[in-house]
Amino acid sequence: MDMVSLNIVGGILVSICRDMGVTLMRTSYSTIFSESLDFTCGLALPTGELVATGDFCPSMIGGMPLLLRSCVQEIDIEDLEPGDVIVHNDPYRGGLHTPEHTFFKPVFVDGQLIGFSVAIGHVAEVGGMAPAGFPGEATEIFHEGLRVPPVKIKRAGKDNEDVWRLMLANVRTPRFNYGDYRAMIAAVDLGERRMADLAKKHGVDGFREHVSALMDYSERRMRAEIAEIPDGAYTFHDYMEDDGIEDKAYKINVTVHVQGDGLIVDYYGSDPQAKGPVNATLGVAWGAAYNAILQLTDASIPKNSGCFRPIKVIAPPSTVVNVDYPGPCVGGNTETHCRVANTVMGALAPALKSRSAATDGASHSNFLFGGTDPETGEFFCCYDLTPVGWGGRAFADGNDAVGGINGNCPHIPVEVFEYRFPFHVEEFKLVEGSGGAGKHRGGHSISKTLTARADMTYSYMSDRQKISPWGIHGGKEGGRAELLMVTKASEGEWKTVSQLYGKPSPSKFANVPIARGDRIRISSPGGGGWGDPAERDRQAVIDDVLDGWITAQDAERIYGVRLDAPLSEPA
Repeated sequence: MDMVSLNIVGGILVSICRDMGVTLMRTSYSTIFSESLDFTCGLALPTGELVATGDFCPSMIGGMPLLLRSCVQEIDIEDLEPGDVIVHNDPYRGGLHTPEHTFFKPVFVDGQLIGFSVAIGHVAEVGGMAPAGFPGEATEIFHEGLRVPPVKIKRAGKDNEDVWRLMLANVRTPRFNYGDYRAMIAAVDLGERRMADLAKKHGVDGFREHVSALMDYSERRMRAEIAEIPDGAYTFHDYMEDDGIEDKAYKINVTVHVQGDGLIVDYYGSDPQAKGPVNATLGVAWGAAYNAILQLTDASIPKNSGCFRPIKVIAPPSTVVNVDYPGPCVGGNTETHCRVANTVMGALAPALKSRSAATDGASHSNFLFGGTDPETGEFFCCYDLTPVGWGGRAFADGNDAVGGINGNCPHIPVEVFEYRFPFHVEEFKLVEGSGGAGKHRGGHSISKTLTARADMTYSYMSDRQKISPWGIHGGKEGGRAELLMVTKASEGEWKTVSQLYGKPSPSKFANVPIARGDRIRISSPGGGGWGDPAERDRQAVIDDVLDGWITAQDAERIYGVRLDAPLSEPA
């Protein structure tokens, strides 16, 4: 296959996926889609192999291969017909966690099934024990919302009314869920039309040849990247600080075995699964490994099943990285995924120093709330994410206020947040000094202070309040996360929910009441530093002082830079 033709077809496939995502964003009802873009769209073969994907949510890009393979093994291919749309969200069927809903539509050309159009997105409300999901105190999967095995929500182009009624009867916001489901269906409808058009243009056999060649090309390029890594076994570990139920940390252990042009990511040595919802499913274990490798290799490699072929994953069952039924796992795809991906990157850092980075804040500080709107009388829910600081890199400081490594999700703009939900945003700012010191310091995190304008309840799923984001190659730790409240009971003082309500964890809990006038302050973690702080450029330190990120005292204490010395002389 000539490279010109291959690149044209590959570019068209990716463009289709991006257009699917734009359709989903513009037609959805919930801010998690319309503002935070917490979704990914892709195209797949009938075997479940991923052909192309848009550059949306990394955790879903890496999670798609197992998800699709699991689904096509369970559904009856012979029962599929044009116009069908299948929905699925079961974490124990290759899924990532309960909020992640996958819609996929078979694509037929001349009566032949050539593939699937796929949209996977985080639905804001899924039922369960807490509004908007993420019950930080869940102890079994049944607390986390309605699980849907692969079923037809549309059959031959017509709604399967029984499935619609069942799904909408089990959520608190049926109108918004209905709109979001329709948006995902619109996305797969577009993908199905465009994929069929492309196959008709090249002929079914020609289309299959192009797709097969494209995946082989991705595989060759990924193998070439891995072949540049010195052979060896590289080990690293990190921790989830608690699970919302017990005050103890859970170890994530990774050994990356590199041999020739292939590698194995082995999670042997990770702790047994937790009682609370920080466990990762097998799909998350795969997705986090793929995410890490994609971060460390050439970003121009087409993202399809071909580029994942050289990467094998071993995840022992009944561990925090491969939960057994019916263990809870809703936090696994947001909090644990980023911890696992960074641990894989930490393992490979000695071999890839020029490409390595310190950990990002590695938490999304998921803030979930719901209640009855006093003006409309309708129940509302919101899933809100908080940006973090990214880790310092070999060539630059970490970025400030960016979505976690597994999310790539923008923050809901303040104006939209205040318009859609009964909160007033008092303050929204970068946190001074939250980036870890280093030759290249970590990025700064975000702090926001909210005042409630109505009564409601909220849940929280976060981490990094006890264990700081790590630095690398001599870099220092990043700043920690925090959530504090001011209520009538706190008598004007900022306190944690553990202090106010006796919750076992200050970072993972469910159904805390908010009264009108209560205040909440959420601070996300900063990025770790890269390299010895003593090697940081002196002018960069001075600039940080002038910009207000560190004090003059810290400049001298941490970096050895005195601001009273002339700029042309060493401190």
